[in-house]
Amino acid sequence: MENQKSNSSLKAIIIVLALLLLGSLGYMYKMSTDNQTSENKLMSDKEKLSEELQASIAKYDEAISENTSLSDELAAEREKLVQLKAELDKSKGDVAAMAKFKNDYLRLKREMDNLIKENDVLKKQNVVLTTQRDSTQVVLEDTRKVRDTLIASNDNLSKTVERGSKLSVLNLQTTAVKQRSSGKQIDTDKASRADVLKISFMIAENQIAKSGDKTYYVQVIDAKNNVLGDKKTEIFGDKTLTYSFTKTVKYENKTVKVEQDLPVKDIEGGSYFVNIFDKGELVSKTSFTLR
Repeated sequence: MENQKSNSSLKAIIIVLALLLLGSLGYMYKMSTDNQTSENKLMSDKEKLSEELQASIAKYDEAISENTSLSDELAAEREKLVQLKAELDKSKGDVAAMAKFKNDYLRLKREMDNLIKENDVLKKQNVVLTTQRDSTQVVLEDTRKVRDTLIASNDNLSKTVERGSKLSVLNLQTTAVKQRSSGKQIDTDKASRADVLKISFMIAENQIAKSGDKTYYVQVIDAKNNVLGDKKTEIFGDKTLTYSFTKTVKYENKTVKVEQDLPVKDIEGGSYFVNIFDKGELVSKTSFTLR
């Protein structure tokens, strides 16, 4: 009888322990499932918040591209969102951290909404100003065209006057002579007899040219490409000129004849070239031949 009671008590204890074990296993399973669900939700919230941050950053990019006076402030606030997203992506996403990230984002989003609204107002104002500016620009463009036409006309007139005021050098001639002891000069075409080259040219009348002293550079080149005479060199801008002599003429807007003798010695037969320069510009040329 006592054995039967003992067995019954033992069975009851075993049943109770089994129930407790099953309850513990059920509780552990539920806790595990709840933790997994909570973790999944946190990950989902993290991804969603990250996407919202990226969308807000994109809004800032669009607003900044509109180039209003708020561009610097927009860029500064955008940088705050970029930093917040970077911190969120690095975090493990626990409950406390996610709560802080959400609060920070909501605060920054309120600031963003205010700035975006203000930027939209400025953008509309810019549209109005741009329309007004374009209208003004049309008027200014028309004025500029008239001005450019007048400038072009003045330039053409100035160039015409400049071309017309240039002096013409005409009838450039060179004669080789033999100088007698008596002073008499005898023309010759033999190089061995020549000891003077007589050079002459005319400056034509020009009433619109500037009067005063005019200096010409005369260059005489022999058959061997040597410059005769002084062989001095002058630089005019990017041009270098070696010349035989200079001749200064007092010009009074009337035709004037210019003459100059160039002494020579032991010259040889061949072709000779004579060039007249007004500074660096060639204004007349001729050639002659000696036997």
